[in-house]
Amino acid sequence: MASAMFGFPYWQVQFDENGKPDTHQKTALVHQAPQQKLRHLFVFSHGWNNTVSTAEGLYSSFFEQIATVLKQRGVPTRGTGIVGVIWPSIRWADEAVSITGRRRAGAATGRRPPRKSDADLILDLKAVFTKKKQRAALDAMARLLDTRPRDTREYARFQRLMAELAPRTLAPEENGEQALLMRAPGAVFKQMAAGSSRTRQAAAGGLADFTWDGAREAARALTYWTMKERAGVVGQRGLGPLIAALHGADEAVQIHLLGHSFGARLVSFALAGLPAAASGPNSPVKSLVLLQGAFSHFAFADALPHDRNRGGALKGMASRVDGPILVTHSRKDTAVSDFYPKASFVRRQDAAAANRRISRWGAMGGSGAQAVNAFDLRFANVGVPYPFQPGRFFNLDGNTLIVNGDPPSGAHSDIIYDRIAWAVIAAAGMA
Repeated sequence: MASAMFGFPYWQVQFDENGKPDTHQKTALVHQAPQQKLRHLFVFSHGWNNTVSTAEGLYSSFFEQIATVLKQRGVPTRGTGIVGVIWPSIRWADEAVSITGRRRAGAATGRRPPRKSDADLILDLKAVFTKKKQRAALDAMARLLDTRPRDTREYARFQRLMAELAPRTLAPEENGEQALLMRAPGAVFKQMAAGSSRTRQAAAGGLADFTWDGAREAARALTYWTMKERAGVVGQRGLGPLIAALHGADEAVQIHLLGHSFGARLVSFALAGLPAAASGPNSPVKSLVLLQGAFSHFAFADALPHDRNRGGALKGMASRVDGPILVTHSRKDTAVSDFYPKASFVRRQDAAAANRRISRWGAMGGSGAQAVNAFDLRFANVGVPYPFQPGRFFNLDGNTLIVNGDPPSGAHSDIIYDRIAWAVIAAAGMA
């Protein structure tokens, strides 16, 4: 049976890296959810997390806010359910843990991450890179970061080892990341090192240390690339068909997709996994909320501004949402406003566009959805209505709300607020 989370029935479905769901969990959800006679079903996907408990903590904190706001507004929780998506992603140990505690006075409650050696940070990646060749590559990369040889040939070796971890495909609007593996390794690593807080602290170590700091950051960017690609696979092959099965079992339930970080990409790609007929009023998806999305802000574009002959990877998929599409963004989220574009435009000629709002390599969570005729809005106080419309994008400016967090991720996980909960409730048409 479903468990309970703040008065909501809660189901959990775990997917493998190829999008295959846990058969027992999927069957239980599709069988049990219609028995609850639900009107609204929220499906939430985490971003990078190391454990199931961390993802559950995020869901619990977020839906505590939802329950509190519904109570304030006199809206019963009965008839609303939650699905928590679990998928194999990774959070580097030196990045902030997703906020899981009760928020007091708007302050972030995430734990300060432990300090680990670069070699240990690399070896932690074995949790999600499980193939024999990948693990051998990680062992070799860890040895190089531990010894930091002053030999430019070893930079090239590190880059070749990175290639063992790289995904084989990439959305066209995000293919700048291939430069991590194609450009001269010394140049790549020096560019990735620039601005790193740990690099600045260790600047006295000399050029070799500086370059190896960049190699560590290039490896970090590569894992972002891999997790981003995996999120799309899990969404399209796994979550999309699951949503279709839910709709087949109960056509009355309204499904609302929420995703944080790479989870925003996952739920977005679930739209591509729906049947072709699932568009407009025929779609079971009645709202889509992308919380600090770590994927291209051009993903839904019909035409890319820098190449009008191509669209984003999700061109036309917005039609599969019979309701508003919300995108939160904040420049204080350095994971997506700074590091994400830096990882995506390693090529020298793109570096000048780093701080532009319409940067070729920008992310949803840094500047909102672009080239989709989006409305720009500020977060409203609880109870203040929004001008949401079906089928339209709404970029919610979080530059004065989503602000708390330590480097290197910044405010990436600072999403537990009643105003964010209210926007989700309003988008779902529950108020």
